[in-house]
Amino acid sequence: MPDPTHAPASVRSSFRTAFLLGFAACAALMSYAMYSEIVLHLDPCPLCIFQRIAVIAMGIVFLLGALAGPKSAGGRKAWSLFAVLMAAFGMAVAARHLWIQSLPEGQVPACGAPLKDLVQMMSWSKVLVKVFTGSGECAKVTWRFLGLSMPGWVLISLLVLSAWALYAGFRKRA
Repeated sequence: MPDPTHAPASVRSSFRTAFLLGFAACAALMSYAMYSEIVLHLDPCPLCIFQRIAVIAMGIVFLLGALAGPKSAGGRKAWSLFAVLMAAFGMAVAARHLWIQSLPEGQVPACGAPLKDLVQMMSWSKVLVKVFTGSGECAKVTWRFLGLSMPGWVLISLLVLSAWALYAGFRKRA
């Protein structure tokens, strides 16, 4: 009689495939981010950089989860929730970025020093506080697709990837 605590290889491989596809999607998002920076000359603001960190972190979780290929349902759920946690950070940053972009010109915070300079001048905790209060450079919309700015698309992408991670980890398996 098969051991009910161990998932069959096909279940693990479908989880692995789903998580590898999630990793590929994160890699594609980062590829476009680099393309927009290098080819389109769109310099990322501090909030954009933190969104990139979230996408990279989620991609790493997807990759590690695929490599681990957990046998148990609990393991698959844990990997899925960890991926969603990384996405939640990115969604919070993207939502904050969209809010800053929606402010009228007179209410936008003044521009600060570039992120690389802030890191050299302050501790990471102070840098995070400074970045999340936003700056004028974060309010500037320099790119749109179908009416949405880059943080809008990042938010949508992370929502879809979160749903994908939850599907991969929580779906009923035959």
